[in-house]
Amino acid sequence: MVQRLHLVFGGELVTPEKNVFKNVDDLHIVGIFPDYATAHDAWKAEAQKTVDNAHMRYFIAHLHRLRDEEAEVSPTEELG
Repeated sequence: MVQRLHLVFGGELVTPEKNVFKNVDDLHIVGIFPDYATAHDAWKAEAQKTVDNAHMRYFIAHLHRLRDEEAEVSPTEELG
């Protein structure tokens, strides 16, 4: 079975016009989810909690796109 992991996270932005976090140390990591549908449900729940704050944003990161398991690894990754 192929897992398509997704990370849901959010935080306060410097300005609503740009995706720049005010303080990276204060990011809210909601969790890592096994598929997009589950991640979307978590994202929606968190986003709705902060709907009155224009500076708060939550995102879904597609972790499965960051790494191609079939590709040969770099020498640095082989060292572990």
